Amino acid sequence: MSLIFRIHLEKFIHVNDKEFEGILKFFDVRRIARKENLLEEGQLCNHHYFVLEGLLRQFFVNEKGVEQTTDFAIETWWLTDNIAYEHRSPASFYIQAVEKSELLYISRENQEKLLNEFPVMERYFRFVYQRAFAASQMRIKYHFSFSKEEFYFSLVKTYPEFVQRVPQYLIASYLGFTPEYLSEIRKKKIS
Repeated sequence: MSLIFRIHLEKFIHVNDKEFEGILKFFDVRRIARKENLLEEGQLCNHHYFVLEGLLRQFFVNEKGVEQTTDFAIETWWLTDNIAYEHRSPASFYIQAVEKSELLYISRENQEKLLNEFPVMERYFRFVYQRAFAASQMRIKYHFSFSKEEFYFSLVKTYPEFVQRVPQYLIASYLGFTPEYLSEIRKKKIS
């Protein structure tokens, strides 16, 4: 468990064994079942989640009552409702396990204490947020630049293992399609 997080941290910063043990004390571990919600719309968002094993998704329920997936997190990715977490306000999103998952999580208060005690973690979180923001920018670009088919096949080409892990109805939700439309796109490619 801690080895996964240590290897991940070392991609961005260097910490010695004593520092790493100190950093870990600010986190808790949680195991959750498939389809279990970590957060629901309207709840206070108190935690930021790091995926050790498994797969999470973030979604909201639109005005028609349809779940719209906005983000995923696989191993070594972080996920939270950022605005609600930062402002200690009610969440606009749900966070749910797509697979049985094991997570590290940290509260807003513990994150502040962590950053004060280990300033190198400021650098780490800056890299994490920069990468997440860049990924969000690319998704927006693809959304406006690609046809629906191109958007899907770009995802398949860039993240083939991810697309194999995620149920097709959730891929469709993430891309803004109906599952039926995604099925049609996939059939065209096969023919």
